[in-house]
Amino acid sequence: MGGQHFLPLTQLERQEMLGAMGAKSVADLFQDIPGEILLQGPLALPPTLSETEVFQHLSSLAAKNKNTREYVSFLGAGVYDHFIPSVIRHIIGRTEFYTAYTPYQAEVSQGVLQSIFEYQTLICQLTGMEVTNASLYDGATALVEGAVMACGITRRSRVLLSRAVNPFYRQVLQSYFNGRSYKVEEIPLQSGKTDPDQLQHSLSEETAALIVQTPNFFGLLEDLQGVADLLHEQGGLLLVVADPLSLPIFKTPAEYDADIVVGEGQALGSPSSFGGPLLGFLATREKYLRKLPGRIVGETVDINGKRGFVLTLQTREQHIRRERATSNICTNQALNALAAAVYLVTLGPQGLREVAGLCLQKAAYAREKINSLAGYAEAFPGTYFKEFPVCIPGEAPALNKKLLQSRIIGGLDLSKFYPELQNTMLLCVTEKRTCAEIDLLVQELEAWR
Repeated sequence: MGGQHFLPLTQLERQEMLGAMGAKSVADLFQDIPGEILLQGPLALPPTLSETEVFQHLSSLAAKNKNTREYVSFLGAGVYDHFIPSVIRHIIGRTEFYTAYTPYQAEVSQGVLQSIFEYQTLICQLTGMEVTNASLYDGATALVEGAVMACGITRRSRVLLSRAVNPFYRQVLQSYFNGRSYKVEEIPLQSGKTDPDQLQHSLSEETAALIVQTPNFFGLLEDLQGVADLLHEQGGLLLVVADPLSLPIFKTPAEYDADIVVGEGQALGSPSSFGGPLLGFLATREKYLRKLPGRIVGETVDINGKRGFVLTLQTREQHIRRERATSNICTNQALNALAAAVYLVTLGPQGLREVAGLCLQKAAYAREKINSLAGYAEAFPGTYFKEFPVCIPGEAPALNKKLLQSRIIGGLDLSKFYPELQNTMLLCVTEKRTCAEIDLLVQELEAWR
């Protein structure tokens, strides 16, 4: 047994342990496994390497990945390449945060608890809502938790879902609802946005909630004026999926009377990292506090009157009776939530408005330049934030392959998720993109045509 070489036990100690179990050898422990499925002989492993050789080998493997340090990225679709101030890495890299586990014991977890409390406060200020939880896995599971929460509040099982919501989120919602008694009805698109006529036609007294994203998956701002009133008249709730970086310059969900707000917080100080880890946020009205999944950190005072923090509400089935639990998948992303809190505090209100404004302006610049090229055209009219779909003169995979040769990560092939949008690419322009980089993209697009 090759694994014995790595056990810090003498041969005598191993024999004593085997004797206590009534076995003569380690092989006796596997005698119930049929011989035909047991490995015969040693594993076919390559020769051992030194530490230097291992490092060189792993570095060569990592070099095969295309990353945003060496390539210019115009890919978004839910995970974004935003600038991350260096202070964030310094703070989240501290061992008291980096290695911290769930703060069950308040007396030894004040630092982590306070960081979560500040995160909650900032998310409420950003969304305009009254309460939020300590975070969730990602935007997709936050949407699911919000939908389940809405069904629980209204005691209804029918959810209306805009087709302009991130298709990855819609897939996750369908997967969760397939195992429950809940039903999802998709509202079709009209010029890249939620069809208002179909929405009104689909509303009924059975509707638990409408789920709509703004800016939506195509980067378009949805018109939500009066939508909440329509839902509330039927006893339903409005659930909004929001880009947190759009909120400093556009109306907050609270301003159009949303009931639940969810979204992806990766853009707030976390790198794209090939797709994770991510950060889901969920905020709502105070009257729905006890229906909120996960945990909430609250502020209190100790016996000496000093400020302190505790886990005020925990609705996971580990903590309360299972039938009263709102969810069992709501572990919070404490480290990413801390990064978001540091990011929001570092930039402040004015800095956030500047970042949002740069995203808006640079995306508009790129959109105008690209749509002016022969063979290219905007897919839909409207007001965009940092993403926009472009009709291209050919297939998106071929174009992306060509862009990679110029060290450019291109956009998302929309035909994978919207079959009617053949030869259409979703491009993203964040505040990190320079005019020179955008002009290089335009030049490459023109040459490919």
